[in-house]
Amino acid sequence: MPRDPRYDILFEPVKIGPVTTRNRFYQVPHCNGMGYRDPTALATMRAIKAEGGWGVVCTEQVEIHPTGDISPFIELRNWSDQDVPALARMADAVHAHGALAGLQLAHNGMNAPNLYSREIPFGPADLPVFSIYDDPVQARAMDKTDIRNLRHWHRAAALRAKAAGYDITYVYAGKLFGGAMFFLSRRHNTRTDEYGGSLENRCRLLKELIEDTKDAVGDTMGVACRISVDELIGPEGLHAAEARDIISHLAEVPDLWDLTLSSWDNDSQTSRFADEGYQEPFVTGVKKLTTKPVVGVGRFTSPDTMVRMIRQGILDLVGAARPSIADPFLPKKVEEGRMEDIRECIGCNMCVSGDHTTTPIRCTQNPSMGEEWRRGWHPERIRAKESDAKVLVVGTGPAGLEAAMMLGRRGYEVALAEATRDLGGRLVAERRLPGLSAWGRVVDYRVGQIDPMANVEVYRESRLTADDVLGFGFAHVAVATGATWRADGIGRRLLRPLPLAEGVEVLTPDDLMAGRRPAAGPVIVFDDDHYYMGGVLAELLAREGREVALVTPNGEASTWMKLTMEQHFVQARLLEVGVSIVPHRLPTRVERGEIELACVYSGRTERRACASIVLVTARLPRKGLAEDLEARRAEWADAGLLSVTRVGDALAPGTIAAAVWAGRRFAEELDAPPRGLDDLPFRREVAGLADGPLPWVAH
Repeated sequence: MPRDPRYDILFEPVKIGPVTTRNRFYQVPHCNGMGYRDPTALATMRAIKAEGGWGVVCTEQVEIHPTGDISPFIELRNWSDQDVPALARMADAVHAHGALAGLQLAHNGMNAPNLYSREIPFGPADLPVFSIYDDPVQARAMDKTDIRNLRHWHRAAALRAKAAGYDITYVYAGKLFGGAMFFLSRRHNTRTDEYGGSLENRCRLLKELIEDTKDAVGDTMGVACRISVDELIGPEGLHAAEARDIISHLAEVPDLWDLTLSSWDNDSQTSRFADEGYQEPFVTGVKKLTTKPVVGVGRFTSPDTMVRMIRQGILDLVGAARPSIADPFLPKKVEEGRMEDIRECIGCNMCVSGDHTTTPIRCTQNPSMGEEWRRGWHPERIRAKESDAKVLVVGTGPAGLEAAMMLGRRGYEVALAEATRDLGGRLVAERRLPGLSAWGRVVDYRVGQIDPMANVEVYRESRLTADDVLGFGFAHVAVATGATWRADGIGRRLLRPLPLAEGVEVLTPDDLMAGRRPAAGPVIVFDDDHYYMGGVLAELLAREGREVALVTPNGEASTWMKLTMEQHFVQARLLEVGVSIVPHRLPTRVERGEIELACVYSGRTERRACASIVLVTARLPRKGLAEDLEARRAEWADAGLLSVTRVGDALAPGTIAAAVWAGRRFAEELDAPPRGLDDLPFRREVAGLADGPLPWVAH
């Protein structure tokens, strides 16, 4: 199907210095948890985006020198010629699909604690490093020699980027990651020399780095400047008016302006706290300050929004990180008029958690993300079926829907059975919770893909027994029946049931999502899950006018959401709606009308009023059907049944991303050659050993 002419503007080329993009789709730099450790996996992931139609595909931030070592995070490195082959692998892979390759040079300055290199960090002033873990490390104020050295290292890294075959290289001054931003910042830069004080002086280092880079590689490479346009902390920080002054001052120096908010948590806000295009007010008007092209982001998933941003003169290039992760083929689908096939980002930031845990990137919507090379998964393709076996998938939650969809794409005849009327499993209710409506895209996309499949039949209101399954004649059964929240308090901290007096009202997330509500009086939400559920339910109840306290053994609400950069937003939201947060406490007994809490450190107890308690602790897999079938294994051969597999939460409750991934794995591995007990389930890249004898070892 030809593309709608409305979107033609998105496929116009854009000149960036000496190079030209094939379209306006620009994958801005984003981290991925693979970096220097997994360069082939990283190159394959970026190559698939180029295959999917992105005009520019960039790296993550790439360290240029050991004095800007961002460990423990795993990014690419460009420290010496030794790094060029790994960098070139990605550039070559991107070029193979016709896209431009961009490399974001980064010296993290005061953001880099240098935990690996053990070099002393430096910045504009003598200050503690501005690192995520509040490392007990202090940066030293740079002298003129340090500044000359930094310029030398940056130029050398740009030349290595050129040698590696890149088309665009960056000077990074954003998000308080790029070290030059600390010089732009009035609160970090207290210098009295020509690099401090006035705006022109604070811009001096950035200007020199851009000019050095253009002088070194500008004949063949576009030179981009990534800069933050607001820190959202008012006049104390870099704010909109000052950012415009900086851009006006340097307007024509780089070949491209890449605009962000600062810090990363503001730049990549989740759908729970920000809508698509939320950065528009901060970037509007920047194009009037420069003749050079401008790229910006905003978790764009709607091509109509993208077109509007271009036509209204707000952006020249549509930047994307998370939407390009959720659907690497988004541009190609727009180009081919397949709008209904776009796998929209849900804005959950599961992708970000990979970088924060130094593990390969993952995505709730796109389970192939990070697995392109390791397991050979592709976001759009999967190998054809290898038998005529019929497959039954029981349950239509995230795991069941993904398994059925991908099995359907393989060509298997699939029956998808759902016990209720609604498809979506846990997401039927969870998408209705405060701020989680976008998460319903997980269901909507898969149901939309399954509906036209003639080989996938959906059966609603079909609660199955072992007798039913054994009578159907399916060769393979995937049991994706989900999980149930526990009502006894057992979880991470409590490994025995919580003592409850007779008559105490106990509710679970399942109860609240089914519409049940606590009786009048104070409600205690005990959160030992630490992801989104406890905070969301506390917010729900508070918004309904109830007196709510969130009790947690941790130091704040929803601790794990630090990894999705939302915890502080969650904490602020709960306080705004009147939820009392009670940290470092465990319930020890619940009486009628009150609860006993113990300090997790001292053991001292206290009592609080409690009319009802909501337990957000652990879940139990619904495995009854699988166990019933396993108990009748002797009957399988006569029924033609070859395998019964629990998938997703029915095997081990986890995140929605984990459930979707499990569904994909089931579809990928069905009828695959058996793997030996000692065979690894995926490929890995192993570092080569250095040549020569070991020091201090007798030879």
